[in-house]
Amino acid sequence: MKETFKFKKAFGPVASFSGHVILIVGIIATYFSIAGLVLVLFGAFVGLTYSSTTIDYSQRKVKFSNCLFGFIKTGKWIDINNDMRIGLNKSSTIYRTYSKSNRILDITAKHLMIYLYDDRGNPIIPLKMITKDNNAEKELEDLKNKLGLPSY
Repeated sequence: MKETFKFKKAFGPVASFSGHVILIVGIIATYFSIAGLVLVLFGAFVGLTYSSTTIDYSQRKVKFSNCLFGFIKTGKWIDINNDMRIGLNKSSTIYRTYSKSNRILDITAKHLMIYLYDDRGNPIIPLKMITKDNNAEKELEDLKNKLGLPSY
């Protein structure tokens, strides 16, 4: 059984929104000129690219991938050993944008991540992103039981 967990947009929320707008403008411009396909490709790349992790429970493999254009997955599978562990890690990402009047707009995204750790305690890849703190321990226990790994 495979399960995929989506993380965040590759270029942040502001660029992702801009990519969606460019994609729509490109679709409209393609009606008038074939050169609008450049806008469609650029807007689709910026607006739809995201990162995700796929977990194959039956094969005991995980794959961190970047999904280009929203459907082309890149990345390679990593086998899960019995020496590996999983654990929680707090993550905070700040997206900064400047307006025309040189004002700063900061968007802060705080969330918990479940990571796969190697035998030395180094994080390998993120497995799942948790937005609510009260579900963190439950989600960690659920993944721990499905993968048969101890927590870190």
